[in-house]
Parts: sequence; structure tokens; C-alpha cells
Amino acid sequence: MKILSAEYITSATRPSQYPPVNYPEIAFAGKSNVGKSSLINVLVNRKRLVKTSTTPGRTQLINFFDINSSMTFVDLPGYGYAKVPASIKKSWKPMIETYLSERPTLKAVVLIMDIRRIPDEKDLYLINWLGHYQIPTISILTKTDKLKTSQQARQLTLVSTTTGIPKDQIILFSAKTRTGKERIWDAIERICHAATL
Repeated sequence: MKILSAEYITSATRPSQYPPVNYPEIAFAGKSNVGKSSLINVLVNRKRLVKTSTTPGRTQLINFFDINSSMTFVDLPGYGYAKVPASIKKSWKPMIETYLSERPTLKAVVLIMDIRRIPDEKDLYLINWLGHYQIPTISILTKTDKLKTSQQARQLTLVSTTTGIPKDQIILFSAKTRTGKERIWDAIERICHAATL
């Protein structure tokens, strides 16, 4: 995918604040600090389209970005960070689930997990939830540059076994080396193309 433009549209907490339905939407979801913002920035060849932070749990809104005036990336709040105030954590679940279950232009969710961690109950809940609603999912393991190749293979097997996602359907990604970028774009474009048929 050649990126000609990538622009912030708006942030929202409820449907009345969502932007107009114009283009296919791809949502990005994952626990806090899995590298979600870095992944989006690499995909669109921008350093700071999505703000990255060393403090997990900073993204507390649903953020919409126009990509090439042909699709919309949607950055969902990260989940599962213990230090986020309870009142905010309580609001995340309905906010995210409302978007995922009601947005008509949502075509897929990019599910992001840290390759160094075994998926926990929060990851499994989201995976099962997306499966229940039959929302196409692109599964990504980030931060692969932190592990040796043999360790990557071992972790991939563990993640596959824990989640039930076949290994060949999980994409290994590194924001540092950009490994996996093309595979992710191929998956996104394939889903968007299928949705228009």
C-alpha cells in the first residue's frame, strides 16, 4: 500500500461522536503497551500520526484516522493496565464493545499482542468476543526484535496453543525492523477488497 495521506480525524467515546460513515474501517486493539501506536505509525510511514507513550494506558478515547481518503484506521484504547483509574477502566469495555458491535463500516480488527507475553484472560475474552460477532481478525505479535529466532518460534507456538489461532494466521511484527509490515497490509487489503464484492 502506497501511503499518500494519513490524517487524524477525531476522537470519540460514543456513537454520536463517530465521524460520518465514508470508508472501510480497520480497528486496532490490544492490551496497553503492546506497541499498537508504533504499529500504526509504521504501517502509514509516519513517525507521530499516533502518539506513542512510555506510560501504558494513555489512549483513553477511540481515535479515527483517514488513510489515503480510502480507508479509516481506528485506534481503540488499550486494555488491562492496572494503574488506570477504575472509573476509566469500567468505561472502556462498553465504549469498545459498542464501537465493535455497532459500527457498520468496520471490516476487521487488528488484534495486537506482545510476543514476549502469554495471552491472558483479557486477550482471550476479546478473541472470543470477536469470534462470537464474526468480526474478521488479523492477529499480530509485536516486538519480535526483542527475541532470537528460536525464541520467536517457541512463543508463536505458545500463543497459538493458548488462543487457538493457527500459527500460519499470526503475523510476526517489529516496529524497529518493520518485519511483517507487508503481510499486515496484504491482510488488510484482502479483507477490504472482499468486503466490496
